[in-house]
Amino acid sequence: MSENKRGFSTAPIGMFDSGVGGVSVLREAVRMLPNERFIFYGDTKNAPYGTKPRETVLALSRNVVKELLSLGVKAIVIACNTATSAAAADLRAEYPELPIIAMEPALKPASLLRHDGIVLSLATPGTIAGEKYAHLYALYGAGVVSLPCPGLMEFVERGELSGPELHTYLENLFAPYEASKVEAVVLGCTHYSFLKRSIAAFFPGVPLLDGNEGTVRQLHRRLEALGLLAPDTAKGGVELLSSGGGQPIARMQALLNAVL
Repeated sequence: MSENKRGFSTAPIGMFDSGVGGVSVLREAVRMLPNERFIFYGDTKNAPYGTKPRETVLALSRNVVKELLSLGVKAIVIACNTATSAAAADLRAEYPELPIIAMEPALKPASLLRHDGIVLSLATPGTIAGEKYAHLYALYGAGVVSLPCPGLMEFVERGELSGPELHTYLENLFAPYEASKVEAVVLGCTHYSFLKRSIAAFFPGVPLLDGNEGTVRQLHRRLEALGLLAPDTAKGGVELLSSGGGQPIARMQALLNAVL
């Protein structure tokens, strides 16, 4: 490894989401890569991304990446399925030497669990409308019901991980599938990982899959291949930033420390 890379290996990893949901990916990253430093940016002022036009999400994502690069990050993790669909390809073209790791809805592992029933894939309208999701669906979409969930991420943004209003929302969302044999549920938004208990109550014994661990594994592979993994002697840490001020940062910290 060059001296330049050895020095840069201790630089932080930038991670961003439209709001606080990407903290679910951050939690996994901190667990799996304890020697790394992370700067997490929640664009809470502009949340949600999932119901915005692609061009708007791309512009917002570009702004966040510029902010993170100004802080000296060595890699970017797009901890948002909607931003992945809208912006990942453009950002990679604009920053060809920057490792940019993005989310992927867990349709492939879910497809391996399906036999004669269905897979429910929960995601924002923006994710479901995106080219990346369409590509995955073409490969692994047999028996998959794509279920747009406008308004669901906002429960997490408000810190409502359970309660009667959330229960009613989910009850109405899942009502058409009460008689269906659901064999897996895909959580296609990083916010939804914080709602696993509430969602699982409607599907006892059914696996709930998100892309968080796979994303962090890909981050590890990319950093290792580039000689940018932090050394075992490095001290990891987390810095939380938000476009929406201090209150969202407090919610991020609470989610980071929450027992789920």
